[in-house]
Amino acid sequence: MSMSNIVIFDTTLRDGEQSPGASMTLDEKVRIAKALERLRVDVIEAGFAIASPGDFAAVEAVAAAVRDARVCSLARAKREDIEKAAAALRPAAAARIHTFIATSPIHMQYKLRLQPEQVIEHAVQAVKLARQKVDDVEFSCEDAGRSEVDFLCRIIEAAIAAGARTINIPDTVGYAIPAQFGELIKQLLTRIPNADQAIFSVHCHNDLGLAVANSLAAVQAGARQVECTINGLGERAGNAALEEIAMAINTRRDLFAVQTRLQTVEIVPTSRLVSSITGFPVQPNKAIVGANAFAHESGIHQDGVLKHRETYEIMRAEDVGWNANRMVLGKHSGRAAFRARLEELGINTGSDEQLNRLFARFKDLADKKHEIYDEDLQALVSEVSEVAAVYELDHLKVLSESGQAPCAELRLRVRGELQTSVARGSGPVDAAFKAIENIVTSGTHLELYSVNAITSGTDSQGEVQVRLNDQGRIVNGQGADTDILVASVKAYLDALNLLTSHSLRAHPQRENDGI
Repeated sequence: MSMSNIVIFDTTLRDGEQSPGASMTLDEKVRIAKALERLRVDVIEAGFAIASPGDFAAVEAVAAAVRDARVCSLARAKREDIEKAAAALRPAAAARIHTFIATSPIHMQYKLRLQPEQVIEHAVQAVKLARQKVDDVEFSCEDAGRSEVDFLCRIIEAAIAAGARTINIPDTVGYAIPAQFGELIKQLLTRIPNADQAIFSVHCHNDLGLAVANSLAAVQAGARQVECTINGLGERAGNAALEEIAMAINTRRDLFAVQTRLQTVEIVPTSRLVSSITGFPVQPNKAIVGANAFAHESGIHQDGVLKHRETYEIMRAEDVGWNANRMVLGKHSGRAAFRARLEELGINTGSDEQLNRLFARFKDLADKKHEIYDEDLQALVSEVSEVAAVYELDHLKVLSESGQAPCAELRLRVRGELQTSVARGSGPVDAAFKAIENIVTSGTHLELYSVNAITSGTDSQGEVQVRLNDQGRIVNGQGADTDILVASVKAYLDALNLLTSHSLRAHPQRENDGI
């Protein structure tokens, strides 16, 4: 069986960021893009350039930073979108404009308010304009899963004739079933006269838990690009998970006559980075990247694995990057080694002042934790906020004993001035947060409090994510420390600083359409 290549199109930075509260800063997007480059994805969809100045800057920054992957910007089938996308992509070594328009009857009638012929005209004009800007144009039929096949054939044929070289069939609302979705791809490839002039792609949402299954059914039917995200991140129930697509193809070569160019040992490190930055923890039983993905509790299973691994394991944990979080630095490591490892991880240390701040934090951590892993470094960098710190922790003391309400005493530096507060709560974290609010009185609502260990061992740093809602404005705060209570306070203050700075991580498509 001859093998053909399948294009892995990662949209973690664009569609993945549409998860409420998962928005990323420019520097965080670049860090993830560099990790995706190490993973060797083929296409990185860096954002929706017209959505906001921040998204434009992020697309531009990723385009400048990445050299071993094609960088893509989403654009509606509108002149202003395409021109913005082209401008943001100018620094790219290889660029793609991904333009789209809705094709389902319900979308054309109620959202676009256009007749089918007008939709085709808009699509053709958009593709032609995009081809004037870049050589690589992708066209998507939004809500293709609920579109009429005859109309899909007409508009796709016209888009290919206009210059589109990738045709994407998104299951925008996660409505498809694998057998039906595979049949749709097969029909399109068979019925469209110029189908051989384009790569057919799929972009599946996980509303029914079928995004990966639908994507794989499409690959078996002839699709040669899959759009996916790290950890299955995405709006609503998420997108097809890159790691599951990749390892299904690698593991079942008897069924899939395709191969990827992915460096699969980078899967787990990339998964952890995305989880750390977005504040979306990976569930323990998540396939491939979950903590229990290669764990065996059953005695029968353990005995079988010890005798012959393949009895109960269909993949090797090492192949996806488990046990790859090697110790890189310790308390005796110098500044040069520290900078070199950050650069290997795709982290721009910036100015000497920024490096000095990071190095001081590293030395402080090394005094508390003997072994420093890559994940520790990523968390350390995430802690260094890009916004001015209005609120800083100066001192924390928490008393907790059986039968007594915990009491937290903390001292904050508020715009340089020290303020002290004492509060009791139902638990030590609750007491600490109430003590903060005695000083700040933010009026926010705590929507999420999440704790995860960054690495193994009792001296592991705890990483805390706090999500605050301020009258509809949602921010994620992050904090890490070997002391969970300190990490919790850091995360809460980080969120408050983001709110106070007004430089919020805005939802990238709050006022725009998307696939």
